[in-house]
Amino acid sequence: MDKTVLVVDDSVSMRQMVAFTLKEAGFEVIEAGDGKEAVAKLNDGAKPNLVIADLNMPNMDGITLIKEIRTMRAHKFTPILMLTTESAEAKKKEGQTAGATGWIVKPFNPDQLLQVINKVLPG
Repeated sequence: MDKTVLVVDDSVSMRQMVAFTLKEAGFEVIEAGDGKEAVAKLNDGAKPNLVIADLNMPNMDGITLIKEIRTMRAHKFTPILMLTTESAEAKKKEGQTAGATGWIVKPFNPDQLLQVINKVLPG
C-alpha cells in the first residue's frame, strides 16, 4: 500500500490504538505527541499521505495544527482527519473552516476509521 499516516495525539494510548489499527491495515505510521511535534516532523521532511489529529492537545491544538499544515506548500492538500471527543457543531465548523477534511468522534471504531480513511485517500 505504501501510504503513510501522521497520527497526532497527546494520549500515548490513543496514538497506539490508532497506530495499531493503521499498521494492521498496511499503513506506515509516524507519531507526534502534539501539534508542535507534528509541525517539526513535517518541516524535517515527513511526507504523510494523511494526517489524523486530536483537537485538544497541549503546546499546539488541532485547529492551530491544521492552519499551520495548510500554510505548507507540500501539505496544502494533504487530507486531515480530526479524531476527537469534541462533537459540538461549532467545533466541527471551526475545524472545517481551518481546513479539516473530516471529523471522527472518539471512541472510534477501527472499521469506521478505515472506511473514512479509504474515502479521503485515493487509491
